[in-house]
Amino acid sequence: MSQPAKVIKWCSMSKESRKFQVPDALANIYDFANTLDLRHFIHHGVQHQQAEELPDAAALGDWMQLRRLLDRAAPPSQKTFEAALQLRGAIRDYLKCDPAERHRKSAITTRLDKAMEPFALRVASVGKDGFGLIPLQADAQAGLSTIVAELYNAAAAGMLDRLKMCAADECQRVFFDRSKPGTRRWCQSTLCGNREKTRTYRERHKHESESET
Repeated sequence: MSQPAKVIKWCSMSKESRKFQVPDALANIYDFANTLDLRHFIHHGVQHQQAEELPDAAALGDWMQLRRLLDRAAPPSQKTFEAALQLRGAIRDYLKCDPAERHRKSAITTRLDKAMEPFALRVASVGKDGFGLIPLQADAQAGLSTIVAELYNAAAAGMLDRLKMCAADECQRVFFDRSKPGTRRWCQSTLCGNREKTRTYRERHKHESESET
């Protein structure tokens, strides 16, 4: 093949992915990873509440329908729902790793490999686009396989390294690094970045004060 296989079409982007200018090719991965919101920081005096967008199979079905990943007549089974949560967890763990670490075989990449197993893909001719990856299964399995295909396509195109998890422990939000050098560590430097820098400064100042006494 002269170019990496690709998904036949991209699905609609969410409000969040549009707001932060996440490329279409990464939008489903970004949205899927962020269905688990672990943020628990205080901003402007308000405690951010953690949230789970996918508490059950019905919620997963609704989420997929909004993104045209699932036919309304075919809701996910409990088995597919559980596999989806395993996939999401493995993707989040993978994106939490430094991009340099992702290219080494490790427990994290092994877990992601295993989590992708239920969502098989095959290569097929897709007309003018040449060859593309299409789901081997049907219904909800196919929609989640599309996300797996996006992982492959993004990695093959060199884009996946730009998708990261915020380094702030109280955030852990997946974000797209749009900086030129691709070295951002926080989803928003004005928020999480400033909190981390302020905390580091205070801790260093505390240690210096203690050493003087």
